[in-house]
Amino acid sequence: MAHAATDNSRYFVPQPSPWPFILTAGLVAIIYGVAGYLENKHWGPVPIYAGAAIAIYIVFRWLRGVALESEGGAYNAQVDRTYRWGMAWFIFSEVMFFGAFFGALFYARQLSVPWLSGEGAELSTNQLLWPGFEKDWPTNGPGAMGGSFETIPAWGVPFINTVILLTSGVTITMAHHALKAAERLKCILWMFATVALGVCFLYLQASEYIEAYQHLNLKLSSGIYGSTFFMLTGFHGMHVTLGTIMLAVITARLMVGHFKPESHFGFEGVAWYWHFVDVVWVGLFVFVYIL
Repeated sequence: MAHAATDNSRYFVPQPSPWPFILTAGLVAIIYGVAGYLENKHWGPVPIYAGAAIAIYIVFRWLRGVALESEGGAYNAQVDRTYRWGMAWFIFSEVMFFGAFFGALFYARQLSVPWLSGEGAELSTNQLLWPGFEKDWPTNGPGAMGGSFETIPAWGVPFINTVILLTSGVTITMAHHALKAAERLKCILWMFATVALGVCFLYLQASEYIEAYQHLNLKLSSGIYGSTFFMLTGFHGMHVTLGTIMLAVITARLMVGHFKPESHFGFEGVAWYWHFVDVVWVGLFVFVYIL
């Protein structure tokens, strides 16, 4: 019995919780509201606001409980390994998520558009589909969907944002080293710098979108280039937003004394995610803005 009480291989089993079910209800309300908005229903934005409020509240309460369990010593080495595997698989799924979008860009640019212009078409089907279509990139596709547009120069805001994100990768690494060295104040200051860089990135990307819509006529409806451009950069921006929120939460936890030099996977998991966001952006900068 004494051995069983000190067995560190036993897995921590939390108490039954209503949070997953309530969170599901909130998310269903959001989906219901958005679907109604898209279909011009008349129940208004109330389901969206109510669902969002429920989801935010439950996520806060749920993660707060997880943090208290961790800081209270409820987790052991097995739980830590499980969290690491879970985060690794989550990031892998995100890699596949963006891989599909990069694949769509590759297919459109290297295969679909050239084929529509007649390249490699032995039966000259392009003459029946879109005669006279040129394979120049960027393109709004056959039929000039959305009208003519201009692209965002790579060496303006996108380059600045690349520098910002790469710098944030350095600052969060410095924060991690400071945490492992038990230098909490230094860690917090580096985290503040990382959060600030994430906010700057989002501000500049929002400015870029406004410029694209109002002055360049580059919109989601601008054919295949517009759809792939906003699909890739928009989803990445969503990930930066979520990452910045996570960084802010981790910074707040550091300020109240959470995390120890020898035990801080909550911090490490967010750092892994942020480095993933950095790497994806470098790919976006090269394949969307430069090439």
